Amino acid sequence: MARTRSDKPARPTREAAEGAVRTLIAWAGDDPSREGLIDTPARVVRAYEEYFAGYLDDPAQVLARTFSEVDGYDEMIVMTDIRFESHCEHHMAPIIGKAHVAYLPTHRVVGISKLARLVDIYAKRLQIQERMTVQIADTLNDVLQPQGVAVVIEGSHQCMTTRGVHKPGAAMVTSRMLGVFRSDVSTRREFLAMIGRTGAGPLSNT
Repeated sequence: MARTRSDKPARPTREAAEGAVRTLIAWAGDDPSREGLIDTPARVVRAYEEYFAGYLDDPAQVLARTFSEVDGYDEMIVMTDIRFESHCEHHMAPIIGKAHVAYLPTHRVVGISKLARLVDIYAKRLQIQERMTVQIADTLNDVLQPQGVAVVIEGSHQCMTTRGVHKPGAAMVTSRMLGVFRSDVSTRREFLAMIGRTGAGPLSNT
């Protein structure tokens, strides 16, 4: 029977994870028992706990606490240049970039640190940039139910800058526009101007 998304395999023990790192070191051609590498498996496992901490958090819960006392504020809220570090699910190579997140509130707003936290939760998982963009936008839209949400992500993928085609300096840009950011050209243009992407080709027509 095919495994459903909810039927995740049991998480291996720390000892098993460290053993897997030792196997990879040996496969690479080195000796995992030599002095310089003997503690590397434990260090790698601790690093993975940090790299992939997003699996332990509920993105919707992060946005659960909102505020209604905004004195009638009804303009867009934009947080720009949210730096993130992720890893691609194809090569487990780093993706380094920044996210721009905006929403147009109805009656409630969320603390600004929560927007950065939302980005981090999805970034600290094995990812592809397109899915991460959708996840951030859709979660913000589902929980806050604002008039609209906009997310633009710019990422440098080490799987193509340090291996494969070796194209350093190349960046990938993805976007998702929901609600008024999709239906209202002037709102979308205002957001793109705020993040410095006025006239940025297809983004202005997303």
